Amino acid sequence: MDNHAPLRANVGLLGQLLGEAIKDHLGAEFLDKIETIRQLAKSARQGNEQDETRLIDTLKQLSDDELLPVARAFSQFLNLANVAEQFHTISRQTQRNAGAGPIHEVLQRLKAAQIEPERITAALSELDIDLVLTAHPTEVTRRTFIHKHVQLNDCLAALELDLPSNEHAELIARIEQLITQGWHSKEIRSQRPTPVDEARWGFAVIENSLWPALPQFMRQLEQQTQAELGVRLPLDAAPIRFTSWMGGDRDGNPFVTAQVTEEVLLLGRWVASSLFLSDIQELVSELSMSEASDELILASQSLTPSRGESDEPYRALLRKLREDLRETLLHLNAKVQGQNTDARDLITHNEQLRQPLELCYRSLQACGLGKIADGLLLDVIRKVACFGIHLLKLDIRQDGERHAKALAEITRYLGLGDYSEWSEADKQAFLLNELASRRPLLPHHWQASADTQEVLATCQVIAQHPPEAFGIYIISMASAPSDVLAVQLLLKENGVDFALPVAPLFETLDDLNKGAEVIKQLYSLPWYRGYLAGRQYVMIGYSDSAKDAGMMAAGWAQYSAMEKLVALSEQAQIKLTLFHGRGGSLGRGGGPAHQAILAQPPGSTQGGLRVTEQGEMIRFKFGLPKVALDSLALYASAVLEANLLPPPEPEPQWRKIMDTLSEVSCAHYRALIRDEPDFVPYFRAATPELELGKLPLGSRPAKRKADGGVESLRAIPWIFAWTQNRLMLPAWLGAHKGLAAVIAEGQESTLLAMNKGWPFFRARLDMLEMVFLKTDISLAAYYDALLVPDELKPLGKRLRNELRDSMALILQLKEQAELLVSEPWIKESIKLRNPYTDPLNVLQAELLKRSRQQGDIHPVLDQALMVTIAGIAAGMRNTG
Repeated sequence: MDNHAPLRANVGLLGQLLGEAIKDHLGAEFLDKIETIRQLAKSARQGNEQDETRLIDTLKQLSDDELLPVARAFSQFLNLANVAEQFHTISRQTQRNAGAGPIHEVLQRLKAAQIEPERITAALSELDIDLVLTAHPTEVTRRTFIHKHVQLNDCLAALELDLPSNEHAELIARIEQLITQGWHSKEIRSQRPTPVDEARWGFAVIENSLWPALPQFMRQLEQQTQAELGVRLPLDAAPIRFTSWMGGDRDGNPFVTAQVTEEVLLLGRWVASSLFLSDIQELVSELSMSEASDELILASQSLTPSRGESDEPYRALLRKLREDLRETLLHLNAKVQGQNTDARDLITHNEQLRQPLELCYRSLQACGLGKIADGLLLDVIRKVACFGIHLLKLDIRQDGERHAKALAEITRYLGLGDYSEWSEADKQAFLLNELASRRPLLPHHWQASADTQEVLATCQVIAQHPPEAFGIYIISMASAPSDVLAVQLLLKENGVDFALPVAPLFETLDDLNKGAEVIKQLYSLPWYRGYLAGRQYVMIGYSDSAKDAGMMAAGWAQYSAMEKLVALSEQAQIKLTLFHGRGGSLGRGGGPAHQAILAQPPGSTQGGLRVTEQGEMIRFKFGLPKVALDSLALYASAVLEANLLPPPEPEPQWRKIMDTLSEVSCAHYRALIRDEPDFVPYFRAATPELELGKLPLGSRPAKRKADGGVESLRAIPWIFAWTQNRLMLPAWLGAHKGLAAVIAEGQESTLLAMNKGWPFFRARLDMLEMVFLKTDISLAAYYDALLVPDELKPLGKRLRNELRDSMALILQLKEQAELLVSEPWIKESIKLRNPYTDPLNVLQAELLKRSRQQGDIHPVLDQALMVTIAGIAAGMRNTG
């Protein structure tokens, strides 16, 4: 049976209806041209060189007026293909073929491995997974289109049913309406989103998808644990929780201010209150029973003293909660809008929701009404445990340099010298002395600079909210113990009276290598050990470490750092939570989450798992309730397996080989990126790096420093630019040289053994294999032919030859004749998109050429270029 036939059928249906919309708008002749381009691209992809030449000529000959609609046609088709593919993963047929699901499968593996049920139960109760939603690289697709795509998914789901012909026709008509609406809407937003806009988008993901998916996931998890282990989950179980960076990540983003953070915190509470109010209203409707425990009757009587014993005690209790939520909503709504109100902020802590709901639950169970208790009521209790009154905890992130500058300004004002010029030992001595001091450090009536005032104001906002509103405070570019102590002092001096976890982010090769020593020094400080209360967070940077040293060297540095941190924390008897700053793309640590978790060092998830979910990957993983349900189950099963069936430790010989691999690959990577004088001019000629600034993606600037070069370019646009021209350089550069050096030492058989026996190394090769399937040497050469000056073209040819050699070497090590033979689904997905992505690449190169020749190009052409960028991102399934 062809499992992909329904996918192709849905892609065909959506494409046909898009064609109808195009024909109605621009005529049959234009649609014929689109179809000719598509057929030529398909033939060219199959190796027909004559049709490849015809494709290029056809696209070159498009008039300025035709460029935008052609770009839009292929871009919109790719987005519709994504809709069809996402639906295919949750379709009835796919679900039928998927078996009992990942939780069931991992429980079966654990039982087969003779893991005691008590250990499995304990591991389940200790599951601690925190998924952190981040705005960057934000979402290329406008929310307008996302909403239409969700509706299209619903229509495709309905088409799976055996419907009467008239209902089937109505669904097709609705699909046609939605696609036509999309064709007549602009794909590219006209303005950059603000940080508050990004936060609203994150809240919408919770409201529309995760809010219904979470209790369903918990029900399924409990069903599996009951069936396999005979145990139920605790009422307040929250194995997966959610945090956000949207409105809290101020690293290099001047638009995230203390005021923005305050507004986002209020908005989060407003959305949560609104969602809980809706659920409580439904519970008031459902819980009409009169049988209740003495405990509940007593509580309800205190709320209705004039009526004596209430006939409906559950409703009496929940009506009071409902009224408190309503007044809280009025208060928050006024605060968000900057208005005065008499409404009181009544619901300020999770306990105020949890206690009455759990009282209702205990009463129902005591009265033999467990089936009612385990329905909507249990779902709402689980939502309180997971989301709470803040909906999402908010992380705060800031560059360590900002804290150091603020302290330097304070010490200079106080006549203590310049903090920034002190030795690390002197910094630590000063910070620890002030942390232990009872007198304030900050002077009264002192006017700080704008930058310092913003750092202080952020700490003051934290002080005004309860601990449960926040996740952790992350220090970017952390490299010394003083970076952590500095934040803790600034928090204390601005009135934060709770121990907010502070996490250093190690994100360069050097910082990763030194990270364990930094944490060791912190653990040795008695004051710090007291602050920790037994738990340390450390963030591992994937994006910037890969940009700094190349993917192979960065991967080994990340693994080694985690391994040392796990051993160090175990010895110090401190619970360590590693926070993985992964991106969506493979060049930024992306890839299948299940494989990534099992490729980490043994013990690295024992203290919980924290991982970023970025930009468009949030939509791909959590954009629909059923998709979110699958994603949550995959995370839970992977962490459970990693904790109870940990991957093997690498053999000593494997470590030596990785050291060699890392050293050689990093040297080669840096020789090109840092030392090759032609590299920066080539990069800017061969990719749309400079033009990316025109695309209104996220609120954050593309560079950390406005006047900086490639070294200050953020990892996201760095990857994005190379993805656009299909060379995908950062995701593979250096790996080939490192592997070849090891083979030259006669160690090829060892590499083959590492691939078979070590999940970490296998994941590196699998990531390369995935990257290579998305690259296209001929398209990269076409960009060079049109855009790169003659004197720089030898560098491009050299890189393409290295890519070709790299692909051959990976096939050799994977012992395969072609890429991804073991992943037919991924191959099918990429094959499906190529005839639509390839013309966009050719078109983009032509548009870049015209743009650069004309300088300031016509707005229509500028728009067409933006559409090709967004379209290629959709075709490649990631931005950065």
